[in-house]
Amino acid sequence: MLEIYAIPASLYCAKLRIALRHKQIKWRELPPPGGYGSPQYRAIVASGNLPAMRDGDLLLADSEAIIEYLEERHPFPALLPPGASRRARIRELSRFHDTRLEPELRKLFPHIGPARRDQGVLAEQQQQLNTRMQQLAIMLAQRPKAGETLTLADCGFPVSFLWIAKLAHELDFAIDWPVEVVNYRESLARLPSVAAELESYDPVVDEFLAMRMQAQ
Repeated sequence: MLEIYAIPASLYCAKLRIALRHKQIKWRELPPPGGYGSPQYRAIVASGNLPAMRDGDLLLADSEAIIEYLEERHPFPALLPPGASRRARIRELSRFHDTRLEPELRKLFPHIGPARRDQGVLAEQQQQLNTRMQQLAIMLAQRPKAGETLTLADCGFPVSFLWIAKLAHELDFAIDWPVEVVNYRESLARLPSVAAELESYDPVVDEFLAMRMQAQ
């Protein structure tokens, strides 16, 4: 059985679990020894990244790398379509999530607690997130039937959308959800692997936010 190092609130751990659920792969989840970023964990995973996977003698970190590995080891049900150009498009969208959308979302985390908020940063990140949403809408318009079946590109977005919606509410700023993104989000939420992960992950986000709201 696969062993996965993960922490409850990690977006990228949730992304991996969506892929694991889709492929119906059993796994055992472990907390990183010593906690996230600890010397003990870095002695096992040099980068300190979460999630990390142990499959026999293989130790591999980074959700994207792990999912690509699982796609090769367990090709059905597939997360990548046939054909080089179609696969490239899916990878492009997945990298957009990991390198464009999610980093703008992550910049909000230090500002959740009322005592720690920088209104200038919040205003900038509201603008940046809305820009990313418009860019995503254009990419989705170029991808017919996006979200109807799960692909590599789709594993990260459902949880990021959840975070964005909840943070916008907590931090009191407006996110412009283009219709293409709304339809995509709703389509993804109907997929069994996504629905199961969101059901278990939603209260984790609420708990995380509640703790940050109380922090001084």
